[in-house]
Amino acid sequence: MNSIKKGIYIQWNKDIYKVIDFLHVKPGKGFAFIKTKLKNVITGNILEYNFSSRHKIKIAEIYFSFYKYLYKEKYFFYFMNETTYNQIQIEKKLIKNTEFLKEGIRVSLFFHIKDNGEKSFLFLKMPTTIILKVKYTESVKRSDTINNSNKIAVLETGSKLLVPSFVNIGDLLKINIENKSYIERIK
Repeated sequence: MNSIKKGIYIQWNKDIYKVIDFLHVKPGKGFAFIKTKLKNVITGNILEYNFSSRHKIKIAEIYFSFYKYLYKEKYFFYFMNETTYNQIQIEKKLIKNTEFLKEGIRVSLFFHIKDNGEKSFLFLKMPTTIILKVKYTESVKRSDTINNSNKIAVLETGSKLLVPSFVNIGDLLKINIENKSYIERIK
């Protein structure tokens, strides 16, 4: 039971969780237990669970590597490992924030190494910010900019984003991928 540490991955209830926080609890009566806060690596859901001191926890072996996004074909995205140059295809439904995937972007792919040595894809981690070009947006009259209102812009990846009214076609924008929001215009 002493194997639980912050930041490790465990396999529990047929899912893989990252230990976000833990606390050893030794009550006056009864058995000691470990109070944990776990994050599901696939869904992102966070749950709290108490493991008894007699509970056997299986540490999950997680491997990650840097990949470059190459292209999309129907329901699959293709990536190339930056060191081995091996290519991998991943189904669209297994990846979040695909609307911000730009050809050539560097991402981290995480895999679970099973007991038999086989690797299975877990999740893709994108950088927290990305710079994308505005492909289309409505033009705003000079009098409308006084209100400092927002408008919708279509980015080079095809995604739509709410941006300030001063943004024009061809501008480069820095975007926060996690909350899908505009940060700033790049000059």
